[in-house]
Amino acid sequence: MGETRTWPAVAVASAITLVCAIVGGIAASAAVAELTRGPSAAELREAQAAETALRWERWPAGRIFPATLAYTSEQGARESARRVGISTRTDCRGAVDAAIAGQMTAAGCRAILRATYLDALQGIVVTIGVAAFPDELKARSAIPIFPGDGSPAPGLRALAFPGTVTDRFTASGRQSLTLRTAGPYLVMTTAGQVDGRPARALGEQRETMFSFTADLAEEVGAILTAPASPDCAAKEWQC
Repeated sequence: MGETRTWPAVAVASAITLVCAIVGGIAASAAVAELTRGPSAAELREAQAAETALRWERWPAGRIFPATLAYTSEQGARESARRVGISTRTDCRGAVDAAIAGQMTAAGCRAILRATYLDALQGIVVTIGVAAFPDELKARSAIPIFPGDGSPAPGLRALAFPGTVTDRFTASGRQSLTLRTAGPYLVMTTAGQVDGRPARALGEQRETMFSFTADLAEEVGAILTAPASPDCAAKEWQC
Protein backbone atom coordinates (compact mmCIF):
# COMPACT_ATOMS: atom_id res chain seq x y z
CA MET A 1 0.00 0.00 0.00
CA GLY A 2 1.18 3.50 -0.75
CA GLU A 3 1.91 5.99 1.96
CA THR A 4 -1.03 8.19 2.85
CA ARG A 5 -0.23 11.80 3.81
CA THR A 6 -2.57 13.22 6.40
CA TRP A 7 -3.99 16.74 6.04
CA PRO A 8 -1.97 18.15 8.97
CA ALA A 9 1.24 16.98 7.33
CA VAL A 10 0.18 18.50 4.03
CA ALA A 11 -0.65 21.76 5.77
CA VAL A 12 2.74 21.87 7.48
CA ALA A 13 4.55 21.16 4.22
CA SER A 14 2.56 23.88 2.47
CA ALA A 15 3.34 26.35 5.23
CA ILE A 16 7.05 25.57 5.04
CA THR A 17 6.97 26.01 1.28
CA LEU A 18 5.18 29.34 1.67
CA VAL A 19 7.68 30.56 4.28
CA CYS A 20 10.61 29.58 2.06
CA ALA A 21 9.03 31.42 -0.84
CA ILE A 22 8.52 34.54 1.27
CA VAL A 23 12.09 34.42 2.61
CA GLY A 24 13.41 33.89 -0.90
CA GLY A 25 11.35 36.80 -2.17
CA ILE A 26 12.60 39.08 0.60
CA ALA A 27 16.20 38.08 -0.09
CA ALA A 28 15.76 38.69 -3.80
CA SER A 29 14.15 42.06 -3.14
CA ALA A 30 17.01 43.02 -0.81
CA ALA A 31 19.55 41.99 -3.44
CA VAL A 32 17.78 44.04 -6.11
CA ALA A 33 17.54 47.01 -3.76
CA GLU A 34 21.27 46.79 -3.00
CA LEU A 35 22.10 46.69 -6.69
CA THR A 36 19.80 49.54 -7.67
CA ARG A 37 20.10 51.89 -4.68
CA GLY A 38 22.04 55.13 -4.99
CA PRO A 39 25.41 55.55 -3.27
CA SER A 40 25.37 56.28 0.46
CA ALA A 41 26.82 59.44 1.98
CA ALA A 42 29.92 57.51 3.10
CA GLU A 43 30.41 56.07 -0.39
CA LEU A 44 30.09 59.54 -1.92
CA ARG A 45 32.75 60.87 0.47
CA GLU A 46 35.07 58.02 -0.50
CA ALA A 47 34.41 58.69 -4.18
CA GLN A 48 35.15 62.40 -3.68
CA ALA A 49 38.43 61.62 -1.90
CA ALA A 50 39.48 59.17 -4.63
CA GLU A 51 38.67 61.65 -7.40
CA THR A 52 40.53 64.46 -5.63
CA ALA A 53 43.63 62.29 -5.18
CA LEU A 54 43.84 61.72 -8.95
CA ARG A 55 43.37 65.32 -10.10
CA TRP A 56 47.13 65.82 -10.42
CA GLU A 57 47.15 63.11 -13.09
CA ARG A 58 43.82 63.67 -14.85
CA TRP A 59 43.52 67.45 -14.90
CA PRO A 60 45.35 69.61 -17.46
CA ALA A 61 48.37 71.28 -15.86
CA GLY A 62 46.94 74.69 -16.74
CA ARG A 63 43.92 73.99 -14.57
CA ILE A 64 46.09 73.31 -11.53
CA PHE A 65 48.40 76.23 -12.32
CA PRO A 66 46.21 78.98 -13.86
CA ALA A 67 47.66 81.86 -15.87
CA THR A 68 47.41 84.18 -12.86
CA LEU A 69 47.17 83.74 -9.09
CA ALA A 70 45.94 86.43 -6.71
CA TYR A 71 47.84 87.53 -3.62
CA THR A 72 48.05 90.36 -1.10
CA SER A 73 51.14 92.57 -1.39
CA GLU A 74 53.20 93.97 1.49
CA GLN A 75 51.18 97.17 1.22
CA GLY A 76 47.88 95.28 1.49
CA ALA A 77 46.85 95.68 -2.15
CA ARG A 78 45.46 92.80 -4.18
CA GLU A 79 47.85 91.84 -6.95
CA SER A 80 48.27 89.01 -9.45
CA ALA A 81 51.27 86.80 -10.08
CA ARG A 82 51.72 85.78 -13.71
CA ARG A 83 52.61 82.24 -14.74
CA VAL A 84 55.85 81.99 -16.72
CA GLY A 85 55.83 78.27 -17.43
CA ILE A 86 55.01 74.73 -16.29
CA SER A 87 57.49 71.87 -16.07
CA THR A 88 56.85 68.79 -18.19
CA ARG A 89 58.58 66.57 -15.62
CA THR A 90 56.55 65.09 -12.78
CA ASP A 91 59.00 62.73 -11.05
CA CYS A 92 59.46 63.31 -7.33
CA ARG A 93 63.23 62.91 -7.29
CA GLY A 94 63.82 65.49 -9.99
CA ALA A 95 61.74 68.19 -8.29
CA VAL A 96 63.48 68.35 -4.90
CA ASP A 97 67.09 68.48 -3.74
CA ALA A 98 68.95 65.17 -3.80
CA ALA A 99 69.36 65.26 0.00
CA ILE A 100 65.63 64.68 0.54
CA ALA A 101 64.62 62.93 -2.69
CA GLY A 102 64.78 59.45 -1.17
CA GLN A 103 62.77 60.50 1.87
CA MET A 104 60.03 61.95 -0.31
CA THR A 105 59.77 58.72 -2.27
CA ALA A 106 59.72 56.67 0.93
CA ALA A 107 56.93 58.89 2.30
CA GLY A 108 54.72 57.90 -0.64
CA CYS A 109 55.27 60.75 -3.10
CA ARG A 110 53.63 59.84 -6.41
CA ALA A 111 54.58 62.90 -8.43
CA ILE A 112 55.55 66.55 -8.10
CA LEU A 113 54.15 69.12 -10.51
CA ARG A 114 55.96 72.47 -10.77
CA ALA A 115 55.23 75.87 -12.27
CA THR A 116 56.99 79.23 -11.98
CA TYR A 117 55.31 82.60 -11.46
CA LEU A 118 56.45 86.21 -11.46
CA ASP A 119 55.07 88.76 -9.00
CA ALA A 120 53.23 91.88 -10.19
CA LEU A 121 56.36 94.07 -9.93
CA GLN A 122 58.41 91.45 -11.81
CA GLY A 123 61.05 91.42 -9.12
CA ILE A 124 60.41 88.07 -7.42
CA VAL A 125 60.32 84.61 -8.98
CA VAL A 126 58.26 81.87 -7.32
CA THR A 127 58.32 78.18 -8.12
CA ILE A 128 55.27 76.30 -6.84
CA GLY A 129 55.43 72.54 -6.40
CA VAL A 130 52.51 70.18 -5.84
CA ALA A 131 53.52 66.81 -4.39
CA ALA A 132 50.82 64.17 -4.79
CA PHE A 133 50.40 61.51 -2.09
CA PRO A 134 47.90 58.65 -1.64
CA ASP A 135 46.05 60.49 1.15
CA GLU A 136 46.17 63.43 3.54
CA LEU A 137 48.03 61.54 6.28
CA LYS A 138 50.84 60.68 3.88
CA ALA A 139 51.03 64.29 2.71
CA ARG A 140 51.30 65.56 6.30
CA SER A 141 53.96 62.99 7.13
CA ALA A 142 56.25 64.56 4.52
CA ILE A 143 56.39 68.00 6.18
CA PRO A 144 59.18 67.09 8.67
CA ILE A 145 61.40 66.13 5.72
CA PHE A 146 61.92 69.85 5.04
CA PRO A 147 63.72 72.41 7.25
CA GLY A 148 61.50 73.60 10.06
CA ASP A 149 62.84 77.16 10.03
CA GLY A 150 61.78 78.07 6.50
CA SER A 151 65.25 77.63 5.01
CA PRO A 152 64.95 76.98 1.27
CA ALA A 153 67.42 74.08 1.19
CA PRO A 154 67.13 71.22 1.08
CA GLY A 155 63.77 71.77 -0.52
CA LEU A 156 61.90 72.36 -3.76
CA ARG A 157 64.15 72.95 -6.74
CA ALA A 158 63.97 76.26 -8.58
CA LEU A 159 62.34 76.06 -12.01
CA ALA A 160 63.75 78.61 -14.46
CA PHE A 161 62.83 79.14 -18.11
CA PRO A 162 65.61 80.24 -20.50
CA GLY A 163 64.87 83.37 -22.46
CA THR A 164 62.62 84.79 -19.73
CA VAL A 165 63.29 86.99 -16.70
CA THR A 166 63.37 83.81 -14.62
CA ASP A 167 66.45 82.32 -16.27
CA ARG A 168 68.74 83.45 -13.43
CA PHE A 169 66.66 81.73 -10.76
CA THR A 170 68.89 78.89 -9.58
CA ALA A 171 69.43 76.81 -6.45
CA SER A 172 71.72 79.42 -4.90
CA GLY A 173 69.13 82.16 -5.48
CA ARG A 174 66.40 80.50 -3.42
CA GLN A 175 65.57 82.63 -0.39
CA SER A 176 62.35 81.22 1.09
CA LEU A 177 60.30 78.05 1.50
CA THR A 178 56.65 77.53 2.39
CA LEU A 179 54.75 74.29 2.97
CA ARG A 180 51.04 73.59 3.31
CA THR A 181 48.89 70.52 2.91
CA ALA A 182 45.69 70.44 0.88
CA GLY A 183 44.00 67.05 1.10
CA PRO A 184 46.39 64.45 -0.36
CA TYR A 185 48.72 67.17 -1.66
CA LEU A 186 51.71 68.98 -0.20
CA VAL A 187 51.95 72.42 -1.82
CA MET A 188 55.43 73.96 -1.66
CA THR A 189 56.92 77.25 -2.79
CA THR A 190 60.46 78.49 -3.15
CA ALA A 191 61.24 82.06 -4.16
CA GLY A 192 64.09 84.41 -5.02
CA GLN A 193 64.83 87.63 -6.84
CA VAL A 194 64.94 87.87 -10.63
CA ASP A 195 68.58 88.96 -10.69
CA GLY A 196 69.51 85.59 -9.20
CA ARG A 197 71.59 87.03 -6.37
CA PRO A 198 72.48 84.38 -3.75
CA ALA A 199 70.64 84.56 -0.46
CA ARG A 200 73.94 84.88 1.45
CA ALA A 201 74.74 88.08 -0.46
CA LEU A 202 71.63 89.88 0.75
CA GLY A 203 72.31 90.03 4.46
CA GLU A 204 69.21 90.60 6.57
CA GLN A 205 66.03 90.83 4.49
CA ARG A 206 62.49 91.93 5.17
CA GLU A 207 60.47 89.07 6.65
CA THR A 208 57.46 90.10 4.57
CA MET A 209 59.28 90.18 1.23
CA PHE A 210 58.21 86.65 0.32
CA SER A 211 55.15 86.30 2.54
CA PHE A 212 52.83 86.56 -0.46
CA THR A 213 54.06 83.18 -1.70
CA ALA A 214 51.87 81.54 0.95
CA ASP A 215 48.84 83.12 -0.78
CA LEU A 216 49.84 81.49 -4.06
CA ALA A 217 50.21 78.09 -2.41
CA GLU A 218 46.85 78.48 -0.69
CA GLU A 219 45.10 79.26 -3.97
CA VAL A 220 46.63 76.29 -5.77
CA GLY A 221 45.65 74.05 -2.85
CA ALA A 222 42.08 75.37 -2.98
CA ILE A 223 41.88 74.63 -6.70
CA LEU A 224 43.04 71.05 -6.20
CA THR A 225 40.62 70.31 -3.36
CA ALA A 226 37.55 72.25 -4.50
CA PRO A 227 34.40 70.16 -3.86
CA ALA A 228 32.79 68.65 -6.93
CA SER A 229 29.37 67.09 -7.42
CA PRO A 230 29.88 63.32 -7.79
CA ASP A 231 29.13 61.96 -11.26
CA CYS A 232 29.00 58.21 -10.76
CA ALA A 233 28.57 57.66 -14.50
CA ALA A 234 31.90 59.32 -15.32
CA LYS A 235 35.05 57.19 -15.55
CA GLU A 236 36.96 59.32 -13.03
CA TRP A 237 34.36 58.63 -10.33
CA GLN A 238 34.03 55.31 -8.50
CA CYS A 239 30.83 55.49 -6.46
